Amino acid sequence: MNRQQLVKQIFDKKSFLCVGLDTDIKKIPACLLDNEDPIFAFNKAIIDATAPYCVAYKPNLAFYESYGLKGMAAFERTINYLNKFYPQHFIIADAKRGDIGNTSSMYARTFFEEYNLDSLTVAPYMGEDSVKPFLEYEGKWVILLALTSNKGSHDFQLTEDKDGERLFEKVLRKSQEWGNDQNMMYVVGATQGEMFKDIRKVAPTHFLLVPGVGAQGGSLQEVCKYGIIKDCGLLVNSSRGIIYASNGEDFAQVAAKKAKDLQQEMEAELAKIG
Repeated sequence: MNRQQLVKQIFDKKSFLCVGLDTDIKKIPACLLDNEDPIFAFNKAIIDATAPYCVAYKPNLAFYESYGLKGMAAFERTINYLNKFYPQHFIIADAKRGDIGNTSSMYARTFFEEYNLDSLTVAPYMGEDSVKPFLEYEGKWVILLALTSNKGSHDFQLTEDKDGERLFEKVLRKSQEWGNDQNMMYVVGATQGEMFKDIRKVAPTHFLLVPGVGAQGGSLQEVCKYGIIKDCGLLVNSSRGIIYASNGEDFAQVAAKKAKDLQQEMEAELAKIG
């Protein structure tokens, strides 16, 4: 999916919501546990319920890998289901890959050829040759970690060099030599608040993937105040706040309501930019 197609989806649906499929078999409703593939059954129900209100889905690989072959089979079934029945939704593999060039090439082949995903989160710590293999795929996106929402983000990401440039700013600036706003996004946590102003100084036109709204306490309104641009430029993710809003048999209906509530807030924010 290219940028123009993504932006069209956002304004057509009046939503820039990404639903995180962080599916933990220990948290899904008990009514699903007798299913042959409870992870996929849960994902399918969540997808069908929330699809009208979001433009993207983000399965986190850790939750599937932790269940071994069964988990990865559920991941593959989920991706195939999305590609078949919801091809207009942007799909992000939250895998945080990044290694030496030949290894990154294999990761890129896995997610862009084998699974045919739209995008992949990548850790930029190892530099250009660890990122470039992911950028060789037309119509695919690399989403680089820049300024994350976790407490430990301050340990390294805010450290300054002798010229006062912080590490996350260096990542933003240097990586724009490798890709552009048509194939590269950045992860910026919703909990970073006014720091979005600093992000936009260095990356004024790039899309930002924003986790941390909902269960992690980030404010959608604050994110939009400092981070939204004329074609939106945001994909705001909510995982636990939507998919685990209920652990009863009504889990899908409650997830739909939570997604709709966020979509309506997003519609109001989009109306401000016209």
